[in-house]
Amino acid sequence: MKKFLTLFFLISSLGFQAQDFDTLSLDYYLPKTISYNADIPKPQDIIGFVPGQWHVSHDRLVNYMTKLAEVSPRISIENRGTSYEGRPLLLLTISSEKNIQNIDKIRQDHKALVEDGAANLNTKEMPIVVNQGFSIHGNEPSGSNAALIAAYYLAAAEGDEIEDLLNHTIILFDPSFNPDGLQRFAYWANTNRSANINADPQDREYDEVWPGGRTNHYWFDLNRDWLPAQLPESQARIKTFHKWYPNILTDHHEMGSNSSFFFQPGIPSRTHPLTPNLNQELTQEIGKYHAAAFDKLGSFYFTEESYDDFYYGKGSTFPDINGSIGILFEQASSRGHAQETDNGLLTFPFTIRNQFTAALSTLEAAKNMRVKLLNYQRDFYNNARSSAGKGAWAFGNTKDATTAYHLAEIMKRHQIKI
Repeated sequence: MKKFLTLFFLISSLGFQAQDFDTLSLDYYLPKTISYNADIPKPQDIIGFVPGQWHVSHDRLVNYMTKLAEVSPRISIENRGTSYEGRPLLLLTISSEKNIQNIDKIRQDHKALVEDGAANLNTKEMPIVVNQGFSIHGNEPSGSNAALIAAYYLAAAEGDEIEDLLNHTIILFDPSFNPDGLQRFAYWANTNRSANINADPQDREYDEVWPGGRTNHYWFDLNRDWLPAQLPESQARIKTFHKWYPNILTDHHEMGSNSSFFFQPGIPSRTHPLTPNLNQELTQEIGKYHAAAFDKLGSFYFTEESYDDFYYGKGSTFPDINGSIGILFEQASSRGHAQETDNGLLTFPFTIRNQFTAALSTLEAAKNMRVKLLNYQRDFYNNARSSAGKGAWAFGNTKDATTAYHLAEIMKRHQIKI
C-alpha cells in the first residue's frame, strides 16, 4: 500500500492539471492599467483558444493577423511571397493611423537619412523604425505565439502611452520568420499533448522527432542565411530590411529548458571587430529597459554570456554591420506545454509572457532613444562613405562564370553596387 501511495503521488506531481490551462486568459499577459478597444478581436476570437493553451499553427496565425489588418487603422499587411510549402511571408506595418496614411513619405525620408545622409532632415521630428521578428527556428514557438498578443496589444490598447508610442514608431512586424518550421512543430506539440498535461521531460511531447521544426522545408537553418540569402524567407526579409533600414531589429528565440532568459549584448570578447563600439553601448542601454521590465515581472534573466555578436549571417548581428541595432532574445523553452526543469515547472504561457514583455520593452527603448538611434544610423553611413576608398574590387573567372554570377546576385540582394 505504501508503495502504491508513493507511486500515486509521484504520478500526480508529474501531471500539470489541464484546468490550469483552461482558465488561462489574456489578463495573464497584458498590462493591467490599460484599456482595450472592444472592436478589436482578441486572439481567441479568431484562433479558437487563448495563446498558450495550444500551439498556434501558421494558418491560424495568418488568419488572426489578416483580421487585425482588416479592422484596425493602425495596421497594414502585405504578403512578400511564399515559403517552399506555399505559406505566406507576411509583414505587418504598425503605427498611428496618421503615420499609416503617410507611410510612403515616412519611408522615403528614412531611406534618405541612410542613403543620402540628408542633413536637412530633423531627426527630432522623425519616427524610429523597429523590425520585430519571431521564431526563425520553428520549434522555438514562444516568439510567434507571443506575436499574437503583441499584435493585439498594438492594435487595441488605448490611452496616451500607446498613442505616443505609435506616433513616434514604425513597427515592421513579422509574426513568423519560419512558417514551415512553425507549422511542423505546432503539429507535433498539439498532437502529443495529453488531456492531463504531463510535465515529465521524458514524455513524448518534449522529444520531437527528426528533422523537427527548427529548419525550413529543406531543413536549412534560416538563422544562418541572412548573408547568403538563398531561401525565399531570407530574401523577403533582406528586401524588407533594405526597403526600410530599421533602427532596431529583434530576433526572438528559445534555448535549453533549464535556463532563464537572455538578451544582448553578448559575450564582449565575441563581438565582430567591424561592429562599432557605439553599437554595443546602445545595445547595452536598450538592455536596461529589458532588465527593468523583467525585474518588474519577477522573471530571471542574464546578459553578456553564452551568446556572441560575431557572425553577420544571423538575425541579431546582420543589423550591426548595417547601421542598426540587432537584438537576440533567448527564452528557456518548455518544448511543449509544461515541463519540469532544474528551476521548477516551466509552462508555455510563462515563456510567451516573457517574449511579449521583451517585445514591449524594445518598443519603450526605441521610443525613448529615438533621436539617439536615428542620429547613430545617419552617422554610421556618413562615416562609411567618408572612409571608403575611390577604387573598386574586380571579381570573376572566365572558367567559372556561374560562381561569379551567384556572387553578384548575393551582392545585389544586399544593395552592394556592382
